[in-house]
Amino acid sequence: MPICKAPCSKRAGLAPALALLLSPAIAASQEATAPSARSAVEADGDAAMARLKAAIAAQQKQGRPEVALPAMPNMPETARRRAFDGLHRRLVAPQVETRAQQALTQSKAALDAQREAASLRISQALGLSAPDRAVLAGGALPAAPKGYVPVIFASSSMPIAELRAYAAQLELVGGVIAFRGMPGGLRWVAPMAKLSAQILRQDPGCEGPACAMRNVQVIIDPLVFRQHGVTRVPAFTMVQGDPTQPYCERDEGSSTGSQTVFGDAALTGLLAEYARLGGKEEVRDAQTRLERR
Repeated sequence: MPICKAPCSKRAGLAPALALLLSPAIAASQEATAPSARSAVEADGDAAMARLKAAIAAQQKQGRPEVALPAMPNMPETARRRAFDGLHRRLVAPQVETRAQQALTQSKAALDAQREAASLRISQALGLSAPDRAVLAGGALPAAPKGYVPVIFASSSMPIAELRAYAAQLELVGGVIAFRGMPGGLRWVAPMAKLSAQILRQDPGCEGPACAMRNVQVIIDPLVFRQHGVTRVPAFTMVQGDPTQPYCERDEGSSTGSQTVFGDAALTGLLAEYARLGGKEEVRDAQTRLERR
């Protein structure tokens, strides 16, 4: 008799029962695995969100960086006191201090000299002061006039050629050109400076500060016009003393001219007419200078 039929039939009947018993366990394991995977994904998302927030916060702080205040090093009190004492007891070299003081004094003196020289050159270029003809023309400056000084009363309305001709003649006798006021009023200096430069330049085509200028003073003095009763120009007179000085600095012996000659004429003719009117002694020196030329 076959002995395997009964066990085989029993084994075949046990298989479905085992399957039914195992299926709840597998389902339970699957259900336990699903929540763990979901938790891991959620944890990774939270970590990524935290990193994103940290990156945004760091980027916002870059625009306003926090500056750390300097702090004293943490050192013993004895070492700190020794360091400060060393700073106070710096080495002092008397020779170095002396040389530095000398260099400072020399630099200040050189700067003052350069400033004064520059101011003089600017004034000469504008015709507001006597030029350094010894440097420009290589000649000696004429002697300062003494006694009576020829004065031509002029105006900016006169032709430049006529004013230049008077300047050339007055240079020979140490004369002065007087204006009642400045073109455009006393608030405007530039037009008068330009006019003075045009009158006093030896070469009318020259431009710049290196141009040779005539040694003729140009003054703005409305009082001298009033003293001599000058209402029209050109006019001529002889003034005793230096009319270019301020009134408070003039000599006590200075006075106005005894005569006033009106009309456009050469300086020789004006001197002759002045002498004819009674001022022979006043014009003698000027006439002698012109004869020597």
